[in-house]
Amino acid sequence: MTYQIIEAIHIIFVVSYFAGLFYIVRLFVYHTEALDMEEPKRTILHEQYSLMERRLWSIITLPALIILVSCGLYMLYATGWGFLKQGWMHIKLLFVVFLLAYHFGAWRIMRSLRKAVKPTNSFRLRLLNEVATMILFVIVFAVVLKDMIFSYWYWILISFVALGMLIMLIVRLVNKPTKH
Repeated sequence: MTYQIIEAIHIIFVVSYFAGLFYIVRLFVYHTEALDMEEPKRTILHEQYSLMERRLWSIITLPALIILVSCGLYMLYATGWGFLKQGWMHIKLLFVVFLLAYHFGAWRIMRSLRKAVKPTNSFRLRLLNEVATMILFVIVFAVVLKDMIFSYWYWILISFVALGMLIMLIVRLVNKPTKH
């Protein structure tokens, strides 16, 4: 029963973590656009977005990451590290590594924006927001499909590439320059 409780907590904090990641990058989009505005609006919004980003990161996103990783490690330990011998877990952990790189990249963007330095434009940030979505898709499919993923890997790969292209197309179509 302890394993199932830890697994439930893991899932809850995965949801919390991704909510934090999705929202922080959306804040980066708005923050970047605010840095192009005229004073005093620029300074007021810069200070507000910096505060919101810092609170979101330190109160929700980072604690959720720590809890979900702790629960994940416990589940690996509780199964005698047996999951590490399964192919689906290799895929999951590979994309967890990509997710941690994404997390570190978001942290670097937040630090740049705090100094009022735009690391990139808002359109690229909108695309970057979709990278977390794609990582989430791969991790969930790897866990749910388990070893079936290897039987249908070709079609799954094609589906993920198509999904990624569709998401990028939608972002491009709905991305309209905002007027300040």
